[in-house]
Amino acid sequence: WETCWFKVELSIPPAWAGREVHFVWESDGEGMVWRDTQPVQGLTKEGEKTSYILTRSLKESEPHSLTLYVELACNGLFGAGKGSMIAPPDPDRRVTLSKAELVVFNRDVYELLVDLEILLDMAQLLGEENQRSFQALYTANQMVNVCDVTDPSTFPAARDLAAAIFSQRNGESQHTIHAMGHCHIDSAWLWPYEETIRKCARSWVTVVHLMEHNPELTFACSQLGLIPVLWQAQQFEWVRSCYPGLYARIQDLVAKGRFIPVGGTWVEMDGNLPSGESMVRQFLQGQRFFQEQFGRICSEFWLPDTFGYSAQLPQLMRGCGIQRFLTQKLSWNLVNSFPHHTFFWEGIDGSQVLTHFPPGDSYGMHGRVEEMLKTVKNNKDKGRVNHSAFLFGFGDGGGGPTQKMLDRMKRMSNTDGLPRVQISTPDQLFSVLEKESSQLCTWVGELFLELHNGTYTTQAQIKKGNRECERILHDVEVLSSLAVAQDTAFQYPASQLQQLWRLLLLNQFHDVLPGSCIQLVVEDALQYYTEIRRAGAQLQEEAVQALCRDLLQPEACSTRSTLVLNTLSWERTEVISRPGPDGAETLALVTVPSMGYALVQEPFVPPQPVAVRKQEDGSITMENGVIAVCLDTTGRLTSLQLLDSGRSSVPDGCYANQFALFDDVPLYWDAWDVMDYHLETRKPVTALLKPLEVSLAGGLRGSVRFSLQVGRSSTLTQEIILDAMCPYLRFLTQVEWKEAHKFLKVEFPVQVRSTNATYEIQFGHLQRPTHWNTSWDWARFEVWAHKWLDLSEHGFGVALLNDCKYGASAHRNILSLSL
Repeated sequence: WETCWFKVELSIPPAWAGREVHFVWESDGEGMVWRDTQPVQGLTKEGEKTSYILTRSLKESEPHSLTLYVELACNGLFGAGKGSMIAPPDPDRRVTLSKAELVVFNRDVYELLVDLEILLDMAQLLGEENQRSFQALYTANQMVNVCDVTDPSTFPAARDLAAAIFSQRNGESQHTIHAMGHCHIDSAWLWPYEETIRKCARSWVTVVHLMEHNPELTFACSQLGLIPVLWQAQQFEWVRSCYPGLYARIQDLVAKGRFIPVGGTWVEMDGNLPSGESMVRQFLQGQRFFQEQFGRICSEFWLPDTFGYSAQLPQLMRGCGIQRFLTQKLSWNLVNSFPHHTFFWEGIDGSQVLTHFPPGDSYGMHGRVEEMLKTVKNNKDKGRVNHSAFLFGFGDGGGGPTQKMLDRMKRMSNTDGLPRVQISTPDQLFSVLEKESSQLCTWVGELFLELHNGTYTTQAQIKKGNRECERILHDVEVLSSLAVAQDTAFQYPASQLQQLWRLLLLNQFHDVLPGSCIQLVVEDALQYYTEIRRAGAQLQEEAVQALCRDLLQPEACSTRSTLVLNTLSWERTEVISRPGPDGAETLALVTVPSMGYALVQEPFVPPQPVAVRKQEDGSITMENGVIAVCLDTTGRLTSLQLLDSGRSSVPDGCYANQFALFDDVPLYWDAWDVMDYHLETRKPVTALLKPLEVSLAGGLRGSVRFSLQVGRSSTLTQEIILDAMCPYLRFLTQVEWKEAHKFLKVEFPVQVRSTNATYEIQFGHLQRPTHWNTSWDWARFEVWAHKWLDLSEHGFGVALLNDCKYGASAHRNILSLSL
C-alpha cells in the first residue's frame, strides 16, 4: 500500500511534428499522471490503460518539453494479493515498473486492427447459417490482400472495404442495445477505504479525459463514486474533498447530462442485512447529496453487485422518489436460473418498480461482438421488450471504459447482422422500457441470490457492531427528539448524527457488512463502530440530561431511586440491574411507558418469583409462572412449556439449544459461501468443560451457566436466564472462536407444524417454506433474517430472537441460528 512518486521530464523530438505522441507507462501497480498540479490520466495495466496522450498531432506551437508526475501505488487493480485475484494482501509483494517510454502512436494501424477484430468476430460468431458471417470473412480476406503493411498508402482502401460492411443497416425490428460507460468501484474490498479514494480519482479522471474526445460518451456513476453512470454518494464526497479540480469538471459534465449520477444511496449497500431505518438513511443521505451537489435526485436505483435484495426495497424505493431498478447479480444463482431480465418487482406492501437485469449478465463488458450477441440471445423477455442495457468498462477495482471499447461499438452502431448499439443513458433505456411494459411479468417478494449465503454470518464482530450501532443511533434520536420537546434550549445534534450515520452507512457497503473483505478493512470498520459507540453514548447522555434535568438534581434523589428510560414504542415491564447502596449490582422489576421514562424508587414485587431447582440427575428446572423450562447437564433444553396452554414446545426425545458444528469447505470463496452439502457434516457439540450449575437461585431472576468445547480449539460459555414475569428465555453466549473451515449453529426443534416460517425483514416480515419441495425451496437452505424468526400454527408458535445475528434457517420443525 506504499506510494512512489516519479518525476518525468519529457522532450519530444521536433521530427515528430504532425504525429500523435503518447507517454507509455507499464507497471503492475496502479498509477495516475499529474500535470500542472492536476490529475489527468489513470494508469492501470489490468485495465488496459497504459498510456497518456500528450498530443494527437504535434504542432510547432505546442510545448515540446514538459514535466509530468506519476503517482504509483504499490497495489494492482484487485489489491495486493498473491496468486489468485481474490486473495489477502501479500506483505512481500513488490511492484515493478517495466516500461516508461515516449512513443509515436500510429492511429491508422490501430483503426485497421479494430476493423479486422470486429469482422473476424462476426465471421466466427454469427454462425455458418448466417450469410453475414461469410460476408465478414471474405471482406477481412480482401482487406489482407489489399493491405501492404510496409505501405501506409494502402490502408485507406482496406478500411473502405470494412466501412462498406459496417454501413449496411439493420431492419427496424432489430434489438437495440443501450450501451453505457460504467466503472464499478467497491468502496472497500481487497483494498482499504483510503485506497478507494485514489481508485475513484484514477477512474473518473480517465473517463473525463475520454469524454473530451468522445462527445457521444455518457457515463453512469452510482457510488457517489463513478461510472459515467455513477452511483455512490460517498465516493463523490471523497473526490469532492480530495480532488476539487476533478470534481468541478465532473459537476460540469453532470450539468450537461453526460456524467450521470444514479443509485440514490450513500454507498452501494448490502441488500439484506441493513435495518429498515438504515436503508431509509442510505437513500436519504444519497438523494440529499445528489440534490445539493447536482441539483437533481436519482430516478434509478443501481445496485449491480449486492448479494440479494430484500422484499422491502420496492416500497423504500418508491418512498424515495425511485421507480426503476437495475442489477445483474441474480445471474450468479447457483441452482435456478432467474426467469426474467425485464419485469416489475413487487414488494411486501404491493409497491412495484420497473426492474432490468442487463441480459449480458455483467456490469463490466468490453464492447465485443460476442457480448452483443450474448445480450440478445440471453434475453429472457424477447417479444415483450426489444431494448436492453449494456454496461461497459473495467470494474470492481475501478478502471472504467477505454477508447478501444468505444471504437468497437462505433462500428456496431447499426450494422446488419448485429444488434443495434447506441450510446445511451439510464433514463433513455428505462423510458423506452416503460413504453414497452404492457406485457411484462411481475415477480413478487425477495430477489434471493442462491449463492454467498455465508455472508450472513462471516465476521461476527462486524455484524454485532452494525446491529448495536443501529440501536444506539435510534436511541440517540428518540431521546434527542424528546429533549427538544421538553427543553427549548436543547440543540438537536443534527450534524453530529449525520456524521455518525454516514460512518455506519459506509460500513454497510456490500463487501464490508457481509464480511467479504480483507483484514485491513475489518479493522477500519471495527474502529468506526467504536467511534459511533463512543460519540453515541455522549450524545445520549446529553439528551438525557436535558430531558430529565429536574429528576437528576440531587434534591430529587433524596431517597434511593433510579431513572429508567424506554426508547421502544410499547410499555415494558422488565427486570433491570442497578447499583445498590454499597455499589453492588441489585435487581429491580420496573414498568416504563413507551417512548418515556420512570423514576423507580420502590420496585414492585412480582406475583410469582422465579423458582430454580436442581434435580437428582443434575438437570435444572426454572419456572416463573409464565413459562417452565428443564435443562440437562450440558445446557440443552429438554422441555419448554407455556404454562397457560399446558403445551410443551420441545418434542419428546429432542433437545433445543443444541449447538452443532459443520464442515465449511465451499466450492468457490471462503468468506462468501456455504454450500448445501455442509448440512451432511453435522456434529452435535457435546464436549463438556463445565457442567450446568446454578448462578442465580431465583426471586427476580434465575440463571444457570455451563461451558462446552467446540471443535479442536474453541470454547463456548453460556448463561441461560429467566426473569420474573418474562415470557421468554434468554441465552447469553460467549464463543472464543479459533476454528478454520467450520460453521457453528444452534438448533431449536419445536413442536409446531407449519409449511412456512416467518422471518423479520426491514419494516415487516417474510414467509419462506420449511420444506424442500422444489429446487427454489432447497436453494434457500441458509437464509437471512433480522431480529427474529418464528414458526407458528393456529393458536401456538415459537420465536427465536437475537441481538446480533443474521444467518438462519427453518427446515421442517427445526429453527436454526448461525453463530
